[in-house]
Amino acid sequence: MSVLDWIVLAATLLIIVVYGIWKSRGTGNLDSFFLGGRSLPWYHVGLSVMATQASAITFLSAPGQAYSDGMRFVQFYFGLPLAMIVLCITFVPIFHRLKVYTAYEYLEQRFGLKTRVFTAFLFLIQRGLSTGISIYAPSIILSTILNIDPVYTTLLIGVLVIVYTVYGGTKAVSYTQLLQMSIIFSGLFLAAVMVMSLLPGYVGFTKSLHIAGSMGRMNIIDWNFDWNNRYNVWSGLIGGFFLQLSYFGTDQSQVGRYLTGSTVSHSRLGLIMNALIKVPMQFLILLIGVLVFNFYQFHKAPIFFDRYEVDRLKESGYASEFKTLESEYSANFSERKLWVERLAHDEDNIQLRMKVKEADEKIKANRTQVQQLIEKNDPEANVNDTNYVFLSFVTSYLPKGLVGLLIAIIFLASMGSVASAFNSLAATTCVDIYKRLIDGNATQEKYLKFSRWSTITWGVVSIGMALYAGKMGNLIEAVNILGSLFYGTILGIFVVAFYFKKIRGEAVFIAAISAEILVCFAYYFDLLAYLWLNVLGCLLVITIGWVVETFRPSKLLVPEG
Repeated sequence: MSVLDWIVLAATLLIIVVYGIWKSRGTGNLDSFFLGGRSLPWYHVGLSVMATQASAITFLSAPGQAYSDGMRFVQFYFGLPLAMIVLCITFVPIFHRLKVYTAYEYLEQRFGLKTRVFTAFLFLIQRGLSTGISIYAPSIILSTILNIDPVYTTLLIGVLVIVYTVYGGTKAVSYTQLLQMSIIFSGLFLAAVMVMSLLPGYVGFTKSLHIAGSMGRMNIIDWNFDWNNRYNVWSGLIGGFFLQLSYFGTDQSQVGRYLTGSTVSHSRLGLIMNALIKVPMQFLILLIGVLVFNFYQFHKAPIFFDRYEVDRLKESGYASEFKTLESEYSANFSERKLWVERLAHDEDNIQLRMKVKEADEKIKANRTQVQQLIEKNDPEANVNDTNYVFLSFVTSYLPKGLVGLLIAIIFLASMGSVASAFNSLAATTCVDIYKRLIDGNATQEKYLKFSRWSTITWGVVSIGMALYAGKMGNLIEAVNILGSLFYGTILGIFVVAFYFKKIRGEAVFIAAISAEILVCFAYYFDLLAYLWLNVLGCLLVITIGWVVETFRPSKLLVPEG
């Protein structure tokens, strides 16, 4: 990056941190530390909810996902608007009425202590691990820019976010997220405009989409029902609905965001705002990835986008083999470029489309061979480079200043989502574990001190997970797979709590443990695409809970409430 880019990056991050610290002054009790005094307006709630979900993974991995697999990932979000409606009707008024700090406090009133603790435990595992992935995403940026091992940048970023969150609590998180999302929207628009401007003059927006479509990248809608297909309309609407309902309704990192609303109406309006904006925003992010794919049809892309692994390969005993593959790749790229240019002038020519696909297959074969060399050189190396696609494009082709802004956007997204996660982990640990099981009569100062130490502890755990995240492939998929292992069971517990009043504590506790075991079994043996695990977990809790409640002697059941 240029000096100007570094100045833009540093200034943007500094402004965000100083603004958050200034706005969060006076944080002296649990209510202000975890819920910002329950005083934020609806638009603030909406942007905070979006910022919590839109981590660095979204802006780093989603374009790479579209680059390699097309637009079909957008179907993942089709169930989100439906989930927001259910949340506004059911979850939000209940949580507000009870004035809870965490979503899991309600479960003790409904089912008893052990169900509350078990659900909180599932959340802590899931969120603690997935936050590590969110930390790893921006560390890729620094490692690419500085050309050093991601381990060092992961440690640096993790420590910075811990310090930032420990000081300000949820108020700092929420206020900085408001400013972050404003910058993010502006940066995304500029990125889309810049990608289009770099395409050849005879390739307009429409032709660009035609070319992408001929190469399988405009696969937005898939109506075919298939249990093993990760992304189609049905998995998005049904599986996505269950996942989003669980994430926004039972994950403390999100519940804590909309509980900051000053009234029930403000919390509801914030969620509706998220429902209206999230799908178009994700569509735009994926479309940027498709436009980058088009750009690389006319400009030679790196044979492998992870520059750190490429440099290691060049210094290894496989350097000569790699050089030969690079030469072959260049020849294949020139061939494909020739056919793509002709296709741009004759979009409906089927023979030209076939020629483009044939040349593209040769390039894919070259990339596969490079990945095999990287594995030979280091069996522990990461051979999935989709997380580096957009970053490589930004740092190589965008003008000075804009590079720094887009890198800052990815950092801002990471800071917002990771800070929210740390805050929610600390809230659940303090309120649902420490305050309920260990010391229920401590002062507010003691609880606040414990919360800050909990933030540090979970930060260390998440950093440990981040050091492993590079082995998990595309990060945006990895974080959603991890969530799907737990969210279905957690959602099932809440659905029973709200809608199945006759199912009591002992039955739902047995059902939750059984459902989680069966979900892990289904994932391990790859019985379903991961989005359907959310549906499976929820239905298992309801079904097993009903069966246990019906056939167990009533005297063995814990009384309701």
